[in-house]
Amino acid sequence: MSFTKTTEQDSNYNHLEKMSISELLSNINNEDKIVPTAVEKALPQVEALVSIIVSKLKDGGRLFYMGAGTSGRLGILDASECPPTFGVSHDLVIGIIAGGDTAIRKAVEFAEDSESQGWEDLQSYEISNKDVVIGIAASGTTPYVIAALQACNTNNISTGCITCNKNSPLSQTAQYPIEVIVGPEFVTGSSRMKAGTAQKLVLNMITTTTMIQLGHIKGNKMVDMQLSNNKLVDRGTKMIMAELSITEEEAKTLLKRHKDVRSSIKNYNNGN
Repeated sequence: MSFTKTTEQDSNYNHLEKMSISELLSNINNEDKIVPTAVEKALPQVEALVSIIVSKLKDGGRLFYMGAGTSGRLGILDASECPPTFGVSHDLVIGIIAGGDTAIRKAVEFAEDSESQGWEDLQSYEISNKDVVIGIAASGTTPYVIAALQACNTNNISTGCITCNKNSPLSQTAQYPIEVIVGPEFVTGSSRMKAGTAQKLVLNMITTTTMIQLGHIKGNKMVDMQLSNNKLVDRGTKMIMAELSITEEEAKTLLKRHKDVRSSIKNYNNGN
């Protein structure tokens, strides 16, 4: 099966250094407009993977993201937002990056080239066939990610991927591949741009849809969110006021007593 790295092909633009600020911004924006359409074309693939994730998590499993560089950071970002947004455990969605936590802020040389470290990193979490592992790599060729998914397949662990090249080695390794083909980057090879945006959009879809399916949203509200700052306490108060048609003072009292929006609404309806 043929494989061409469109993420590494020459930009559709040249002589960037001669462009004005206005021209640069306009051209970058024009390239960015390609991304949502590319994601739309991949929706059937996203649906197939999300269906497996929902099934596994309902059965007590976990979701793991694995990546290097920008891809790894995006996975960690999405995973870290799940507890405050949906009130779930920090152990439900886990982001792993090649090179460890140091690589979140600073590149760790050659970390992505290891063919053994990815599986070792997963084993430290006592990975099992109840879990799902998603490899994230714009290129679709990152050894750290591919080798980890190969080991998962061997151990009967469900695997998916998010990549921006068609028919990549990563796509062929993952049981549920997602390919979002955004084409060459504005700055040749800078896959933190369109490819990174595409990955972020898909990650948003995966966890948001999964958490809704798992019951962590009521209506369209984040009733399980963690009340970790004044803004979120205020948002929670307004949710309770709207849901129960009560005063702000009553809503604040309920929230202070029961600590979260869902419990406040449930206990009020039960007369507590």
